[in-house]
Amino acid sequence: MTRHELYEFLRLHDHAVIATVDGDGRPEAALVGVAVLPGLELVLDTSQLSRKYRNLQSNPQVALVIGWRDRLTLQYEGLACEPVGAELQHSKQAYFARFPDARLREAWPDTAYLLVRPRWLRYCDYGVEPPRIVEMTLAD
Repeated sequence: MTRHELYEFLRLHDHAVIATVDGDGRPEAALVGVAVLPGLELVLDTSQLSRKYRNLQSNPQVALVIGWRDRLTLQYEGLACEPVGAELQHSKQAYFARFPDARLREAWPDTAYLLVRPRWLRYCDYGVEPPRIVEMTLAD
């Protein structure tokens, strides 16, 4: 599976489950809207008051699960950061293109935008026999 094929898979999905851990190692998972950039980075917004945001302040490692229909799924592990400057504007542009109503949250005082860079991906197609499983480790 190529990076382009993974990008096209991600473009088909606008939601993911994201998992983080707090400072004591307690897990937290949430459904989030995501937009994908050509480099396979994911963009999402969240409240600075959310548990995921607080967790990411002390540990930027995240795991996401994307897709579940038709027995196709992508496990995605990476590092989250808050983009700034031109990277923030580019990230928001992609996110607003995917979720036009998200522009309303831009004015909220506690809205944060997160950019997740992939480190490891595992694509699984359980609809074929034998299942198609492709793992990819990405350079930092």
